[in-house]
Amino acid sequence: MKFRSLVFILLLLPACVLADELAGKVVHVSDGDSIIVLADNTQHKVRLGAIDAPERFQAYGNKSKKSLTALIAGKHVTVSYNKRDKYDRIVGKVFLQDMDVGLEQVKRGMAWFYRFYQEELEPEDRAAYAQAEDLARRDRVGLWADTKPVPPWEFRRRQ
Repeated sequence: MKFRSLVFILLLLPACVLADELAGKVVHVSDGDSIIVLADNTQHKVRLGAIDAPERFQAYGNKSKKSLTALIAGKHVTVSYNKRDKYDRIVGKVFLQDMDVGLEQVKRGMAWFYRFYQEELEPEDRAAYAQAEDLARRDRVGLWADTKPVPPWEFRRRQ
C-alpha cells in the first residue's frame, strides 16, 4: 500500500521536478535550436525544447544560428531535461546562468514557440514563450520582418 501511495505522489509531481541536469561547455552550435555540450569529457547533442528555429537553407536559418552562437558558443550552460528525441538528442531547457536560452531565441525573433510540444512546459513557461512570440511578431523582430514567414515544420514537410 505504501509503495502505491509513493508512486501516486511521484506521478503528481511536475515534470521539471523529475528532470535530469547536464552542465557543460557549448562546443558547437549546429543551428538555431541545436547544440553540442561537452560535459565530463563526453559530447552531448542537445535540442532546445519548446522552440523550432528556421532550417539551415530556410530564410533566417543562418541568422538564427548566428544569434544562438553569439549567445552561448564557448560558454558554460546547464540543460534541464527529461526526454530524448528520435535522434537520441537530449531535449530540454538550456540556461546560461539564469537566462532561458530558448526563450531568448523566441524574443529575438529567431525561433518559433513550438506549440506542438507546449504541454511539456510548466504553465508559466508556456505563457512566457507565447508572449515572447506575440511581442516579436507584433514588433516585426527577426524572422517576423517577413510578411509570411514559413514555420520550420512546414518547410521540412515541403522538402
